[in-house]
Amino acid sequence: MNPANSSCITESGDGTPEPKHGVLESVERASGKRPPSSVEQGCQVGHAEEEQVHGVDAASPAQFVPPEGGYGWLVAFAATWCNGSIFGIQNSFGILHVMLAQEHEHEDPNDKASQFKVAWVGALAMGMIFFCSPVVSMFTDHFGCRKTAVGGAFVAFLGLLSSSFATTLGLRYFTYGMLFGCGSSFAFQPSLVILGHYFRRRLGLANGVVTATSSLFTIALPVLLKKVVGPLGLSRTFQILSLFMLVQSLLAFSFRPLIPSAGAGSQGPAGDQGSTAGTRWRRGVMKVKKYFNARVFRVATYRVWAFGVATAVLGYMVPYIHLINFVKEQFGETQKEWVLLVCIGASSGVGRLLFGKVGDLIPGVKKIYLQVASFMTLGLMSMMIPQCRVLEGLMVVCVFMGLCDGCFITIMAPIAFELVGPMQASQAIGYLLGLMAVPMTAGPPIAGLLHDHFKDYHVAFYLAGVPPLVGGIVLFFVPTASTETCCPDTLTPKHNKSCTEVIHFTQSPSSVHEISVLGSEVSPKLLTSVPFPLNSKDLRGFFILFYPPLGHHMSPSLCSLWDFNSLVPDGF
Repeated sequence: MNPANSSCITESGDGTPEPKHGVLESVERASGKRPPSSVEQGCQVGHAEEEQVHGVDAASPAQFVPPEGGYGWLVAFAATWCNGSIFGIQNSFGILHVMLAQEHEHEDPNDKASQFKVAWVGALAMGMIFFCSPVVSMFTDHFGCRKTAVGGAFVAFLGLLSSSFATTLGLRYFTYGMLFGCGSSFAFQPSLVILGHYFRRRLGLANGVVTATSSLFTIALPVLLKKVVGPLGLSRTFQILSLFMLVQSLLAFSFRPLIPSAGAGSQGPAGDQGSTAGTRWRRGVMKVKKYFNARVFRVATYRVWAFGVATAVLGYMVPYIHLINFVKEQFGETQKEWVLLVCIGASSGVGRLLFGKVGDLIPGVKKIYLQVASFMTLGLMSMMIPQCRVLEGLMVVCVFMGLCDGCFITIMAPIAFELVGPMQASQAIGYLLGLMAVPMTAGPPIAGLLHDHFKDYHVAFYLAGVPPLVGGIVLFFVPTASTETCCPDTLTPKHNKSCTEVIHFTQSPSSVHEISVLGSEVSPKLLTSVPFPLNSKDLRGFFILFYPPLGHHMSPSLCSLWDFNSLVPDGF
C-alpha cells in the first residue's frame, strides 16, 4: 500500500482495512454534491499513485467506452487482411489438395491411401489454427494484440515460404501444417479480440464488415490459384501466397490496444522492493493461475456453447478440402470446379455482413439461435452434395454453405463477449478454438479414409452432415442454461438471465457479506449506501474508491450477480 493512502483507510479490530467515515462524503462528491476537502484531495492523490503502481487506469478499464470508429476502421482493415489471407488460403485448399494428390500419386502410384495422407496437410493447418488458440490467448493477455499478431504473421510467412522448397508430404506436414497453421493462429485470434477495443455497440457490424470484406479473398484466390498453379507450379504458388502473410505482419502493427493487457503487471518495481520472497512467489503463482485459468468454464452457458460448437465442426472442413476432387470424380475433368469455391466465398461475404447486422439487433445470448440455424442448414447441405447430378445444383448448395459459414464466423466473437464479458473474451475464444481443433483436424482425413475404402465420397459427405446437426441441437439449449449460470469473477452460482443486468444493493444494520474474488474470501467491513441501481461497468471503480484491496483485484467485466448486505456506519 502506498504511504500516501494511509490516511484514507483505518484498521478494524481484526486488522481488516476499512474506509473512514468520509466514504459517504466521497459518494456525494462523486455525484457532484460537494467539493473535496484538502484532506480528501490527498486521499485522491494517494489512490492515483497506487493505481500507477498497480498499472491500472481506474477510469479506463472500469468505465471504458470504445470509440466506435475512427482509427478503429484502420484496425478493421488490418483484421480484414488477416482473416482474408488466412482463411482465403485455407478455404481454397481444395485446389492445392488436387495438386498435392497428383504430385503424391506421381511419386508413389501404388499408394492406396493417397487421399487420406494428402488430406492431413490442409487438416493439420486448420487444426493448428485452433489448437494453439488457448496459448495464443495467454500471449494476447500478457504481451498484447500487436506483438502477438506481428510474430504470428511472420511465422506463417516462413511456413508458406518453406513449403515451396519441400518436396515430400512429410515435410509439408511440418512447413504448411505446423508452421503456417501455428503462425496463422497467433495472427488470427488477436484480430478478433482487438475489434472489441474499438467497437462495442457496433461490434457485430464491425465483425460483419471485417469478415465480409475478407471473403473477397476466398472469391479471388481460387481464380488466382487456378491461373497460377498450372503454369508456375506448386512451389511458386506457395511463394506467392507467402507474400500475403508478409503484408499482414506489417499491418498488424496497427493493433494498438485500448484496454490494458493483463501482462501490464499488477505491481511495478516500487511495489516489489519491499516485498518478501514469499510474497513474490505468491504473485508469480497468481500470474500463472491467471494465464492458465479456466474460469470461463464455470459459466454454464459457455460450457454448453463450447461443447456444441466443437461437436458441430467435425464435418465442417470436409467440403472445403474434398469438394474439388469430388467434382472431378463425379463430373469428369472440367474447367469450372473453381467456381464452387467462388460461390462459397461470395455467399459467405454476404452472410457475414448480413448476419453481423442482424446479430446487433438480437439481445443477449439469443444470438446463439443464428448459429443453431447455420449449423443445421450446413449439415443438410453437406448431405445434399452427393445428390447433385449437375454442377449448377452444387453451386446452389455452395451458396447456402457460404451463408452458413458467414453466420457462424461473424457471430462467434459477439457471443463470447455476451457470455463472459469483454475482459474474459480473449480466453473464452481461445478455449473454444482449442476445443474445435481436434474435430476440425480429424474430419477431412476421416473423409479421405472413407473415400479410399468405398472408392467414392458419398458416405463421407453423408456422415459429414451429422455432426453439424447434432451440434445445432446442443446449441439450442444454451439460452435455457443461462437461467442458472456462474459469474466468472465471483465464482458464485446465481439465478440470472444475463451477466449484464443492473446491480442492486440491499442494506442491513448488522450483517457483513462474504465475497469471493478470484477464489479468495474477502470481507469488506463497511459498504455505505450508494445510488442504485448501479451499472456493472461502474462497479470496479466503486470498489477502488471504497475498498482498494478489493477493487484492484476485480475484473472490470464483473457480472452484476451480487446481493450485498452493506453495513451503514453510525452517525451517517
